[in-house]
Amino acid sequence: MKKIVQTSQAPAPVGPYNQAVIAGGLVFTAGQIAIDPATGALEPNDIKVQTHRVIKNLQAVLEAAGTSLQKVVKTTVFLKNMDDFAAMNEVYAEYFGESSPARSAVEVARLPKDVLVEIECIAELD
Repeated sequence: MKKIVQTSQAPAPVGPYNQAVIAGGLVFTAGQIAIDPATGALEPNDIKVQTHRVIKNLQAVLEAAGTSLQKVVKTTVFLKNMDDFAAMNEVYAEYFGESSPARSAVEVARLPKDVLVEIECIAELD
């Protein structure tokens, strides 16, 4: 049985999907982009700034689901430009550090609202 996760601490979905779904003891998040949930505005066009916002949004969704970044087992990072990988990775490491989850990172042709980065994850429940 699946449970839907919603929080006002992360951007509201802009289509027919949910911020996250809990199933089988895991939380599956939708991809998060660099929208500030307090203002609805996009963060500046800077990969480090956007990566911080994306991970904070993921953190809010995970907390609403009853888990945390420390319980993330897999992430997928979508980058507009693979040249931004090192800068994204620097910020990413601040949040995941030594217990980093498995990860895939891919360059894509375009992301929603023309952001520079989108990240989704799978986490264990606490």
